[in-house]
Amino acid sequence: MDLRVLPERLSVCRLPVAAPWPVPAPGTSFYSVTRTSDEISVVCTDDAAPAGEHVRVEPDWRALEVAGPMDFSMVGVMSELTAPLADVDVSVFVLSTYDTDYVLVHAAALERAIEALRAAGHAVHAG
Repeated sequence: MDLRVLPERLSVCRLPVAAPWPVPAPGTSFYSVTRTSDEISVVCTDDAAPAGEHVRVEPDWRALEVAGPMDFSMVGVMSELTAPLADVDVSVFVLSTYDTDYVLVHAAALERAIEALRAAGHAVHAG
């Protein structure tokens, strides 16, 4: 599988479910919002992370983007990517869009993640 390391540092954020729908600032390069009955999760660049008393922010993540667009019939994509990372104790946060998938790893583990993915036969390119 071909992956590209995005240049941005990202934050994974949790907002209370009653918070207003977060809107990205103009020019924000990466922004994803997911709402469930329990929370609102935001993944965004570190500098765009929401603030507030009840907001939790986990900064300093890096994203590996799977080359897309991907067909919905593809099976096992995440297991092919996360298994080698689990083998080297790299925690992940996975995010999907209509066209592709993203595997987020802490910045401190990025080089270890790239090495493990390459050893498993994946092509990883700098963003």
